Amino acid sequence: MQQFEVFSWMDSNNYSQKYTSYELILAVDAYTYIDCNYKNAFIKLNTFKNFCKDYIFGYLGYDLKNDLELLNSKNIDLLGFSDLYFFQPKKIFFIKGNTLEVQYLSEFENEIESDLAEINGHKEIKIPKQGDFQIQQKFSKNKYSNKLRTILNHIHRGDIYEVNFCQEFYAQNATINPLEVYQKLNAISGAPFATFLKIKDKFLLSASPERFVKKEDTKIISQPIKGTARRLANNKADQELANQLFNDPKERTENIMIVDLVRNDLSKTALKGSVQVEKLCNVQTFKQVHQLISTVVSKVDTNKGSVDIIKTLFPMGSMTGAPKISAMKIIEEQEETKRGLYSGAVGYFTPDNDFDFNVVIRSILYNQTKKHVSFTVGGAITSKSNIDKEYEECMIKAAAMKKALTA
Repeated sequence: MQQFEVFSWMDSNNYSQKYTSYELILAVDAYTYIDCNYKNAFIKLNTFKNFCKDYIFGYLGYDLKNDLELLNSKNIDLLGFSDLYFFQPKKIFFIKGNTLEVQYLSEFENEIESDLAEINGHKEIKIPKQGDFQIQQKFSKNKYSNKLRTILNHIHRGDIYEVNFCQEFYAQNATINPLEVYQKLNAISGAPFATFLKIKDKFLLSASPERFVKKEDTKIISQPIKGTARRLANNKADQELANQLFNDPKERTENIMIVDLVRNDLSKTALKGSVQVEKLCNVQTFKQVHQLISTVVSKVDTNKGSVDIIKTLFPMGSMTGAPKISAMKIIEEQEETKRGLYSGAVGYFTPDNDFDFNVVIRSILYNQTKKHVSFTVGGAITSKSNIDKEYEECMIKAAAMKKALTA
């Protein structure tokens, strides 16, 4: 697939979960596409989607918030991803169980046999080998601590009651093999919403454990993550840590605050009385961490537009905070790097007006032309936050990306 300028690979890693349509999806080669920044982006996306009347794959960058509210993004951006990109693929491969479903645009159906032969032949693509580079941290621990004290002052003053504060790790003049790094990251994490996305010279290598939002017919599903504990090698101690996470008042408070925010956002498009919490603070275990995940659902009218539904939910509450607008203003003040695609969403729309999007976390972003590598980690800050523990949580989340980038 690396011979294509544009492709999207999404892998559930066979993770057992209720709302799964496919285990693997590969969409390759852009037939038509939309590539734009935030101004009127959702209107443009809706127009493009209605024009294609087909599967479209792509992403929503975090800074689309500026299209929805009177907000701005003035922090430095060395990656250069546009705020929104979607493409109509020429070819799509869906895998579920032992079934492979192939969909080609009619103009390219005569290429199916040659493509399958090429897949079986394992054609080699020459890609530069990874060089040596130094991963740097945007904030020292002391600077991170000072910023958290400022955020806690906002919370104690009543400006917000929760905010997702993040810090960046990066490397300059870095040459990597994106596929190799993605495979390493995916092997380390085994996440249910893993994604390998290429848009020309820009790459997303994601081991996301979190679903942003999915639409199945008239049902909307959002599954915010808030609450993290590390894994331990000893099974008994590991299970005790998972139990402690489930019962931890601070971690549960984080999650419940965001569940309330999601319920409010879903209610803007939901049929009356249809918003429900299916699961609250459910512990799910991944290779690297235990997480608290809640599932919030609603029903919408059959005529409700997909883009309109996403607009009322974006950006996701788990990556912003509450109240959402105030939290996003404080994020812009305290973080020093533009989030861009990080804490945005990657996924797809179907021809039937359904969709499924992840949250772009636990992810590496790479600009091949600029040789710039970046990954960002963060956590929810509440009045009960302990600065040292919040910093430790960031380091736990950063470990997988650091390891994947080690030559």
